[in-house]
Amino acid sequence: MTDASIPKSAPKTSIHEIDARTKKRNAAETRFKAYGIAAIAAGLMILAVLLVTIIGNGRGAFTQTFVTLDVELLESKLDKKGNRNLDDIKKVSTFGYAPLMKEAFTKKIEEIGLETSLKSKKMAGILSKSAAADLRNFVIADVEQIGKTVEFTFLANSRVDGYLKGRVTRESIANDKNISVEQLDFVDALLEAGVIEKRFNIDFIIGADASDQRPEAAGIGVAMAGSFFMMMVVLALALPIGVAASIYLEEFAPKNWITDVIEVNISNLAAVPSIVFGILGLAVFINYMHLPQSAPLVGGLVLTLMTLPTIIISTRASLKAVPPSIRDAALGLGASKMQSVFHHVLPLAAPGILTGTIIGLAQALGETAPLLLIGMIGFIASNAPSGITEGLLSPNSAMPAQIYEWAKRADPAFYERAWGGIIILLVFLITMNTIAVILRRRFERRW
Repeated sequence: MTDASIPKSAPKTSIHEIDARTKKRNAAETRFKAYGIAAIAAGLMILAVLLVTIIGNGRGAFTQTFVTLDVELLESKLDKKGNRNLDDIKKVSTFGYAPLMKEAFTKKIEEIGLETSLKSKKMAGILSKSAAADLRNFVIADVEQIGKTVEFTFLANSRVDGYLKGRVTRESIANDKNISVEQLDFVDALLEAGVIEKRFNIDFIIGADASDQRPEAAGIGVAMAGSFFMMMVVLALALPIGVAASIYLEEFAPKNWITDVIEVNISNLAAVPSIVFGILGLAVFINYMHLPQSAPLVGGLVLTLMTLPTIIISTRASLKAVPPSIRDAALGLGASKMQSVFHHVLPLAAPGILTGTIIGLAQALGETAPLLLIGMIGFIASNAPSGITEGLLSPNSAMPAQIYEWAKRADPAFYERAWGGIIILLVFLITMNTIAVILRRRFERRW
């Protein structure tokens, strides 16, 4: 036996002692955990900054400045014949109501003992340009108020509202023709007297959009109705078509090159930019089928095309997740292929199908690009639809399109409303995703 054949003794180690390699591996694992925690912390911080920014910029849209005045509805101005005939009263335009508001301001400053160099026209200039129309609508709705003195609450204009919210300063209005420093002094005096107050503005949530001259009167309610009708179209078409296509492809279709091509194209369509679907909707539904432009029906059809691939992919994944033993057991007991699918596989896949559908609807709810191409930003919806037919076929807007429209307008008050619209849209999206989680937990079955 040579010396080379004698095995060298291995170094003595103990399982109770950590060697250098183990220390190195443990250190790498510790660093990896630290990287993961840092990534989560960075994501949460960015999310917190985003939420704080959205809420900070948008909360002002939910409050508005109002001016309360005692307006004498003079019969000599509004109903010269004195017969309370509605047709005659409607002939009085908003110009006929402007003197009543000026006189109300004159009496108010006398009542509170306020001295100002402003003329009545400048005093009334702090009101919204919709003030006369609002007063006229009030009188037309109840002509018996003519001849009485009524307490009426008017919207202040966007400059006054911005001043009380800190968005407008005395320095920033140096070249502003819509407001003056003297008018701001007048506003401060009225605020101290309790004539002007800032309070919650429900009309922003339930109201309609307004023109560029009346940002303080703009609301997102009618656009919410447009989004609702579009989602109804998407739900009515995308869910049954998507689920039926998924069941056929997953359970009944033969595995050949035709189904392979279909599956590849469905996956590709899920990645197609949404604006492409908008171009398709413009070409097919509007130019070829001559459906009404800017209608929620067209918007719903476009969003259905965009949502279908998402629903089909999620539904197929849910069907695949059902164990094959469920199918085999049903077939072994004498059930047909269709019975095994609809009585056993589909109920077990229902939570995933519902989740995918709601997520697809939430994605469609926030889409803007397809709606731009079918004209849902070129129309100011001033009245809510009165029925289902009008809601589907009448021109309207949608929440994301309305937010886009506000964001590109010049007045800062519209910019504030765009942030407020984002808050409402996020509430809808969070609610829909919460419902998806609840439904999944509620209908989830264990096997």
